[in-house]
Amino acid sequence: MNKAVSVRTKRVIAALVSVGLLAGISVNTAVAAPKNLARSVVQADWLEKNLDNPDVKIIEVSTEAGLYERGHIKNAVKLNWYTDLVEVVNRDIVAGTRFQKLARAAGINKNSIVVLYGDKNNWFAAWGAWIFNTYGIEDVRLLDGGRVKWEKDGRAFTTTVPTPKDGNFVATKADKSVRATLIRDVLPAVRKKGSSDIVDIRSADEYSGKIFAPAGFQELAVRAGHIPGAVNVPWGSNVNTDGTFKTVAELKKLYSDKGIDGKKPIITYCRIGERSSLTWFVLSEILGYEVKNYDGSWTEYGNGVGNPISNPAGTIWGAA
Repeated sequence: MNKAVSVRTKRVIAALVSVGLLAGISVNTAVAAPKNLARSVVQADWLEKNLDNPDVKIIEVSTEAGLYERGHIKNAVKLNWYTDLVEVVNRDIVAGTRFQKLARAAGINKNSIVVLYGDKNNWFAAWGAWIFNTYGIEDVRLLDGGRVKWEKDGRAFTTTVPTPKDGNFVATKADKSVRATLIRDVLPAVRKKGSSDIVDIRSADEYSGKIFAPAGFQELAVRAGHIPGAVNVPWGSNVNTDGTFKTVAELKKLYSDKGIDGKKPIITYCRIGERSSLTWFVLSEILGYEVKNYDGSWTEYGNGVGNPISNPAGTIWGAA
């Protein structure tokens, strides 16, 4: 069974179980009762009950330095976005061989349930989920509300760093069906209008070209604006004020109001691909649409010589 069929099958089973249509079928006790029939989102109550479940592997991917060390969810292993989940010399996602080593060191096996969480509405944890999917881990989930809600709910943190037994996970080749590239996917979608839906998840000011990047961010493009034909749905629109995901109905409406209904392939992007991974997660793993995350994003596209750009604000690099 290939990954796509396996994921679809699990979603169907989860949905049928939830409405009682498969009540007589035995279900693995480690399976969560995910929100909105989405097998990829787990609730804090479920995770608390499964902290010591050997089939559940917990990963924290946060942006704030030292946050994990000050306290983390029991048995959570830390992965650093800046050094673990990307290549640190050439710009690329982490190589498969290095990812396999990291996954095994975290105790991950072929059939593990991997639950990721982090700060800032699971911003970088979603990148982790995208990478885990890219290299063939079939059961990857996000903790609803992430680290912030866990803490606000008064749930326990620990400073004890786990030492899991090495897992046996074997990484697959990077899955091209979840990763968009400039030449293979983005430029063809721009040239052939209507072939794919492109979702720009940055702020309205970034999208319009009023600013090049949010204040304080170093990764820049020397051109402002957005990919022609892209629609703007800021990434924060996917979650409630407490960081939990909106309902399936709300998410479907959010995107359908922008013309995104899953009937065409979708490409998500931001500045360097990390914020857009959350939108990829929502559209792909929660709503079940065909989606690729473009990790080159605006710093690649906006710096590409000759790439067509839409810049409604007319901001010019270096202009007074």
